Amino acid sequence: MTEFYSQHSKFYVSVDCIILGFDSNKLEVLIGRRQMDPGRGEWSLYGGFVEDNESLDDAARRVVHDLTGMDNLYMRQVGAFGAVDRDPGDRVISIAYCALINVKDYYDSLREKYGLEWVTLDELPALYSDHRKMIHNAIMQLRRRINTQPLSFNLLPEFFTLTQLQHVFEAVLGEEIDKRNFRKRVKQIDFIQQTEKIDRTTSRSGARLYRFDREKYAEDPTFKL
Repeated sequence: MTEFYSQHSKFYVSVDCIILGFDSNKLEVLIGRRQMDPGRGEWSLYGGFVEDNESLDDAARRVVHDLTGMDNLYMRQVGAFGAVDRDPGDRVISIAYCALINVKDYYDSLREKYGLEWVTLDELPALYSDHRKMIHNAIMQLRRRINTQPLSFNLLPEFFTLTQLQHVFEAVLGEEIDKRNFRKRVKQIDFIQQTEKIDRTTSRSGARLYRFDREKYAEDPTFKL
């Protein structure tokens, strides 16, 4: 460090990670009890301070990997939260990130290690500081993008039914979708490919399984559903 900017105040910079999953037709967020003061014991998102040798993205990837054991996830910056009194411990500016995962791929042993819980959005308890606002902003951004970006496939297993896909859209948008029109639009999209696999867990006749073809999408990333 040098003497430059020495006349200015120094602040802490942290990242807070909104890890969203999809289960039982609902969106869930990973939260836990704070293990430090201030706010020890309060429900909160999981985060950490940005280290000297880290970019913001690197710090967020580190936190998400620690919590999930997973790399190369969909992750996007939600925004900066810098109210003067947002953290009673000191002046902390936090950059919120949103990550989407398939819950079935998640290592539950890590959830137990960090004392985390999956909580549906409509059952969120009171959260530390402005963490509820972070989650709200993340959901609003997902709603704006889900029809023009293939976000939903990050919440699903590799093979999924059209019903599962529709339920993801409904969970993100917070409203029901007309089944007939939804399926008609989906079947017109080249990179949502029907497979020969059948899911028989919900009925004897079963439902056809589909997959997201990333290579096909890369050829023509225009997307509107």
